[in-house]
Amino acid sequence: MKTPMWLVVVCLAASLPTQAQTFKPIELKDQELATLRGRYVMPGRVISFGIVMTSTWQNANGEVIGATSSMQIQQSTIKPQFYVSMINEKGDGSARSQGTGTVTGGSGLNSTEGVTQVVRAAGDHNTAYNNVEINVTKASQAPATQQQGQALAAGSTLVGANGAGSLSVSSTGTGVQLNIVGNNNQGSTVQRLAQGGLMQNTTLLGGGNQVNNLTSFNVVLRDNATTGSLSGNLDQLKGLRTQGF
Repeated sequence: MKTPMWLVVVCLAASLPTQAQTFKPIELKDQELATLRGRYVMPGRVISFGIVMTSTWQNANGEVIGATSSMQIQQSTIKPQFYVSMINEKGDGSARSQGTGTVTGGSGLNSTEGVTQVVRAAGDHNTAYNNVEINVTKASQAPATQQQGQALAAGSTLVGANGAGSLSVSSTGTGVQLNIVGNNNQGSTVQRLAQGGLMQNTTLLGGGNQVNNLTSFNVVLRDNATTGSLSGNLDQLKGLRTQGF
């Protein structure tokens, strides 16, 4: 038995609401958002954002060369700026032998994306440490700004040297880079934050060296965000685009 077409139309019409209703999005709870891959916060919640990059090289006689590059952005920040503090520590002065190790290849490391951490060793009794930290805290107001060191202008390079090696900290259109070359062919290390990626790459050719690369991202969220604060944003972050981030 065939159902009359008019009966089908009547049934469909009865199932529709009498008035058109505007679609209303459902707000997800914090517990549900916490299970999602990728997190977000409203712009007004971020009241401080900072980056700290530190690279150090200690040779076998205890002499240390390195630097710390840091930047902190808040609502009062006019222009994002990295500041560099040099690290220079004396050792015991003992003579050390020339590094004789050889490491080949690795050209593809310059084209990696995201976070890349590499240690290649061709010597003995070396220690290498690469680490990335993301620290998120809450506060009622942004922490006091305490920028230390020398300002690193865009396109400039700061250099240093001692018995452990030579250091350069540069800021270009592609980001910020800390580079250390150990004396006596002991090796080299580079830490670079640029184009949405982070590289920590250490090559050890001698012996008895200790190398550390650390990058820390520090975010402070407003503890009790109000409706007014949610409409704000950190326009200062846009300034990072000119530095390649």
